[in-house]
Amino acid sequence: MTVGHIPIYKIVIQRYPPSMARSTDTRDLFPGALEIMILQSLRHKPMHGYALVKHIKQVSNDLLQVEEGSLYPALQRMLREGLLESKEGVSAKGRPTRIYRVTNAGIRHLEKELSSFGKMFDGITRVLAFNEA
Repeated sequence: MTVGHIPIYKIVIQRYPPSMARSTDTRDLFPGALEIMILQSLRHKPMHGYALVKHIKQVSNDLLQVEEGSLYPALQRMLREGLLESKEGVSAKGRPTRIYRVTNAGIRHLEKELSSFGKMFDGITRVLAFNEA
């Protein structure tokens, strides 16, 4: 799905902690959310796509589950834009796979996006905290 020229990715969000009921809801996150999570994850270590899906799910305490149908098109776009590079590799199960790594351009892009996200989050926090006296 796109809004204008900006792709919107589907991410499954758990409504309750994993210890409670297993109700899930598919939500569209803000444009760039998946990109930020991919770049930040790969900033720490190169990974293949399925490892990225597992990493984001684990680090978010099972609150975010990236659909592979959203992940792989995003990875391909980020490769074309020079934010990532990839090489042939082998998975832990011995299968051929593509290992993704963030480039210097990707790190610069991530830092810019994190700054923008911080400002947006600050604005949202202020609106939610507003309480007319």
